[in-house]
Amino acid sequence: MIVGLPKEIKNNENRVALTPAGAKELVQRGHTVYVQRTAGEGSGFSDAAYESAGAKLLPSIEEVYQTAEMIMKVKEPIAPEYPLVKKGQLLFTYFHFASEKTLTLAMMKSGATCLAYETVESKDRTLPLLIPMSEVAGRMSVQEGARFLEKPQGGKGILLGGVPGVKPAKVLVLGGGVVGYNAALMAAGMGADVTITDLSLARLRYLNEVMPLNVKTLYSSAHNIEQELPSTDLVIGAVLIAGAKAPHLITREMLKLLKRGSVLVDVAIDQGGCFETSRPTTHAEPVYEVDGVIHYCVANIPGAVPQTSTLALTNATLPYALKLAAQGWQQACEEDPGLKKGLNIIDGKIVYPAVAEAFGL
Repeated sequence: MIVGLPKEIKNNENRVALTPAGAKELVQRGHTVYVQRTAGEGSGFSDAAYESAGAKLLPSIEEVYQTAEMIMKVKEPIAPEYPLVKKGQLLFTYFHFASEKTLTLAMMKSGATCLAYETVESKDRTLPLLIPMSEVAGRMSVQEGARFLEKPQGGKGILLGGVPGVKPAKVLVLGGGVVGYNAALMAAGMGADVTITDLSLARLRYLNEVMPLNVKTLYSSAHNIEQELPSTDLVIGAVLIAGAKAPHLITREMLKLLKRGSVLVDVAIDQGGCFETSRPTTHAEPVYEVDGVIHYCVANIPGAVPQTSTLALTNATLPYALKLAAQGWQQACEEDPGLKKGLNIIDGKIVYPAVAEAFGL
């Protein structure tokens, strides 16, 4: 198979979907890998490293799309890429279609096969290609939240962990999945007073067993969240419904319960966000204020640490890429039901129910 690796062009996105080591694995199996020049530089991988691995370099993104049968990316195509996608081409990347109708319609129009990282499942129904970036995003969410609690950044001026004689900040984590677990762990490690919520009692019992003593568990309900907000300094939104739009757990009206300078970090922004007042931001302009509350809604949080993120992501995606390249997407998906769940759009038709439901299509 001919595999293409374009350079990511989303704002401050420095990750890359295939390392030189991954390119070498594909080439050794008889596949051809075309890499756009400088595609890996943001993650610390030089053009020379790809050439040494047996990949071939192309000067432009247009040539990569024109040449490849399978495009491997990190983030969804953005508007300048829509016309480059070819009918029958396989795109293997994060899409998050349910939060972006324009992207969905563009990919339907292209006639391409869109296989989304975020809806591929393992036998235990976990999401193996979402987990690595969820781990990074969860940890980064607290790191960024702590930064924007600083007074020069518009926050309350609170140190997350406090100091002897001064209470630590209070952190509320909404969602006890991979993102929430990692966020709570990071916040606890920094010394904060942490509360983590979830709808699953089984998950709350597990979290109660494994978390440090400065993490408390709470059943997720509107009432319980409202009770927590007046004393909370940092809220991490970490709710995921696989492939579907995230629910709004904090409404505009509920912002009044937070003190000025409090910080909301919406890790679910890729799926539409779990705060009513959320809108996507970028690493260049990461925050905005609503009713005195700082909102951090960067849609590609792991892109800030591309060396770590690229290695974590490609460790998970490469085995699937090898399977797709060797067998083609039809056979690979027939033999692997979990990979089949990654199929979102085929030849103009939506084949993932949550995406269809999001837009009434």
